[in-house]
Amino acid sequence: MNAKGEAAVLLAERWVLAVLRDRTITSIAGWDEAIAPLRERLNDRPFRKREGTRRQLYEALDRPALRPLPPVPYEFAEWRQAKVPFDYHVTVEHNFYSAPYRLAGERVDVRLTAHMVELLSHGQRVASHVRVTGRGHYVTDPAHRPAAHQRYLDWSPERLIQYAKSVGPQTAQLVETILRERPHPEHGYRTCMGIIRLGKHYPPARLEAAAARALAVHALSYRSLKSILEKGLDQTALDLALEGRPVGPHANVRGAEYFSDKEVH
Repeated sequence: MNAKGEAAVLLAERWVLAVLRDRTITSIAGWDEAIAPLRERLNDRPFRKREGTRRQLYEALDRPALRPLPPVPYEFAEWRQAKVPFDYHVTVEHNFYSAPYRLAGERVDVRLTAHMVELLSHGQRVASHVRVTGRGHYVTDPAHRPAAHQRYLDWSPERLIQYAKSVGPQTAQLVETILRERPHPEHGYRTCMGIIRLGKHYPPARLEAAAARALAVHALSYRSLKSILEKGLDQTALDLALEGRPVGPHANVRGAEYFSDKEVH
């Protein structure tokens, strides 16, 4: 704080706080009412070493320079950068928000508030979405989707399925099911591209077996398929009869009687 600021604090203490030091005030409204006449008197008090008053200086210098307040209240925002992937859905806090497809491969600025996600390219806002909670949700503006996806992206649904067929029928069925069960086909592109990448690390026979297992238990995600391969579950028999079977007696299973005399907090 500079000297003028410190002098202003001293004046407020002498002309406002000192006057009210013996009064008991119990509300903000009461303080406002008590301070108002003292503030007016201080602003109208003539300067000692110059002509005029604080009010006159305010009207001559400060008021003409004032601008209107912003139309909306200030809202805290985080700024980040992200690259628009081939499916034109930018990842923000484990969810996916669409950008115009023409920006695929480019970097954009992300403005993240408590309620909105905005994407900006070269300082211009290109997308605005309501922020969603949870994980793995897709928020897509229909205007961002190309009229014919295959014209603009290297990988179309047809090409993904055709590649999966080159691995085997189970892999093809898995890819088709993933694309069919998403709200929009491009929502499944990342999962399908992940499957393609797995094909570079595992032989077709293992990928086929893993796809068959994933279809059997309806595990339609890249992580599930990767986990099956990493744990070698594709090389073990799947007993579907166990699916949905109640858990039998076990040392770690406690019945209702265990909790009957427990206090619940």
